[in-house]
Amino acid sequence: MSERPIDRRRVLALGGAALTTALAGCGSRTEAEQPQHPEQADQASTESPYAAVYRDVADAVALIRAPGGQGSGFAYDEHHVVTNAHVVGTADAVDVQFRDGQWRSGEVVGVDPHSDLAAVALDDLPDGVEPLALAEEPAVVGREVVAIGSPYSLDGTVTTGIVSGVDRSIPAPTGFRIPDGIQTDAAVNPGNSGGPLVSLDGGVLAVINSGGGDNIAFGISAPLARRVVPELIESGNYRHPYLGVALTPVTPAVAAANDLDEARGILVVDVAPGGPAAERLRPATGSAAVDGARVRTDGDVLVEIDATEVVTTEDLGSYLALNAAPGDTVECRVLRDGTERTVEVELGVRPGRPSDAV
Repeated sequence: MSERPIDRRRVLALGGAALTTALAGCGSRTEAEQPQHPEQADQASTESPYAAVYRDVADAVALIRAPGGQGSGFAYDEHHVVTNAHVVGTADAVDVQFRDGQWRSGEVVGVDPHSDLAAVALDDLPDGVEPLALAEEPAVVGREVVAIGSPYSLDGTVTTGIVSGVDRSIPAPTGFRIPDGIQTDAAVNPGNSGGPLVSLDGGVLAVINSGGGDNIAFGISAPLARRVVPELIESGNYRHPYLGVALTPVTPAVAAANDLDEARGILVVDVAPGGPAAERLRPATGSAAVDGARVRTDGDVLVEIDATEVVTTEDLGSYLALNAAPGDTVECRVLRDGTERTVEVELGVRPGRPSDAV
């Protein structure tokens, strides 16, 4: 989505009433306005969990200005800010503004379009800014979250929601898919990209990368960011594992066409020529009509990888992204010609552009 800022007057004209309400809700009461009854006073003194996490986290969230656009980011350590690859684009340097108004010049030291992550180096952080920690615990559907960033250049904006889904497959700038994605219903708009999706205990569950409509937004998961970001800081890039196959779920129709006892696993429909799985996994070469529709036949059906069950293509993508590296040999358990067998494949490095393969 576009990260270009829009005219502030237009934002205020379109959403003035909503902004006024939001600002009023965040304002503190004067002493004269405090409730008089003890029970009301106790309620007033109890801080909202959203206000608490915002207070603890917001100073570490920054606005990122790159040539041609802007987005968000957050302090990852004492000298680095994390944002999206699509926010920094091809820039070597960006401007970084923290919530207290202080600016820093940032050097883009690492970009990975496959995961849509980037690392920006700073000389230092403003006084009092504490880096945010990537969450150790997995995201759980239904968990309350806040998204903090600079939509439409409105820095320090917070929206609330829940984790709506996990293990999502998100489009990457390269045309591949980003596995293990987090879905949320927190409002995300142009300019939020690169900001944190934070649980109420302050842990970063995801790096926001897309959204803008229908209460659906997505972010790169903390486990994937934990693998990618240190490599971006250390070497400037990240090498993703690559199996080199295109797949489709085994539906009841696919199972019937391939004489399978049950609908399970994912069917190999194509193998990248010269890729890691070439001559190792067998692609579908035929087709059959089932209930008036053509489905692919005669390919391997992948049911496990390294003894881990594979139910969906997302399962495979997440396993490779979080557990494997180029050069590793994985054991693929497949159904072929009515029997199960194990096929070993040495993983390669994901190419720059996709061939509809993982």
